[in-house]
Amino acid sequence: MKYDFDSVIDRRNTNSVKWDLADERFNVEGILPMWVADMDFTVPQPVTDALKRVAEYGVFGYSTVPQSYYDAVADWIRKRHNWKIEKDWLVFTPGVINAINMLVRTFTSPGGQVIVQTPGYYPFFNAITNNDREILDNPMHLENGLYVMDFDDLQEKINPRTKMIILCSPHNPVGRVWQKQELTRLGQLCLENDILVVSDDIHCDLVYDGFKHVPFASISEEFADRSITCTSASKTFNLPGLKTSNIIISNPGLRETFSSMLRSCGISSPNMFGIAATEAAYRYGEAWLEQLLVYLQGNMAFLGQYASARIPGLRIIPLQGTYLAWLDFRGCGISREKLGSFVREDARVALQPGTIFGCREEGFERMNIACPRSTLEEGLRRIEAAVSRLRSH
Repeated sequence: MKYDFDSVIDRRNTNSVKWDLADERFNVEGILPMWVADMDFTVPQPVTDALKRVAEYGVFGYSTVPQSYYDAVADWIRKRHNWKIEKDWLVFTPGVINAINMLVRTFTSPGGQVIVQTPGYYPFFNAITNNDREILDNPMHLENGLYVMDFDDLQEKINPRTKMIILCSPHNPVGRVWQKQELTRLGQLCLENDILVVSDDIHCDLVYDGFKHVPFASISEEFADRSITCTSASKTFNLPGLKTSNIIISNPGLRETFSSMLRSCGISSPNMFGIAATEAAYRYGEAWLEQLLVYLQGNMAFLGQYASARIPGLRIIPLQGTYLAWLDFRGCGISREKLGSFVREDARVALQPGTIFGCREEGFERMNIACPRSTLEEGLRRIEAAVSRLRSH
């Protein structure tokens, strides 16, 4: 089946966070939403069909998770990522960020330190500070145009209060797909210091030609024994509203401890719509995903070409994975203190500022390119026009 990613779907007045809250959130009428990390594409047809079957049945009582669901998840991970997992390793949560909050509460104590690598996904920061833990910031740095981990900085900062690292793999917002040797070096450092690795792999299927996602826990039994992997079909297949995630924990002690915390909070199995959609996506959605990846790579190429030709000074950090582009405005002649108002008020494009991701250097913005190319082009036109007006003055 050939899928259409060019058609523009009107998402306004559908209770969409991305579209219906944008004007209010940014206080700009008619702003173009390119911020929240969901896609402006319809899901694979088999997913829609599966949801229709559940809805048309008309009875929505308590449900169990069928064996076929476990098989679909395991088969997908084995096929796409060469990692064999077992049914018993799966723990369900209503979302990856929900899981990370609960993992911080379960495996660290108030006052303990949790490592994040910045620029990093800002809900990680909230998961730490809202639970009375401390952030240990391990900033990455740009090297030959790509962000890399700073192992020397990390080794210097680790101390007896450091109990966990939240690894983002692939990385949001800088788009890195970590290589096996990078993950191995990080893992050895964590093993030496008894640091639990919580790996957010929610973007693991959104990896482009020439790159390969390596699940941290798949590298060795030692790494698997001291790590927890957070996965979901939500980013891959645009299902975040169904609130279904699979947390993979091979260590039975860690798994039971985490499961006990979830039970104490009344969190149990996912809802029947989430089960049906996830299973259908993993069983029948691969063709859609392959077409999506080609389209997203085309969007990224278009973004780079447009910026190079028509927006002087705008630099695009190469994207290896995710659909979240990291834009460097530092060469555009915009004062750093005015960049936010420039992008959102002058250009009327809703991007997310790098500062909320803990980026120490101002001048960066995150753009969601999972949209029809015409939408992407409209956003770039607005930025181009605003830069042109700025330069003409």
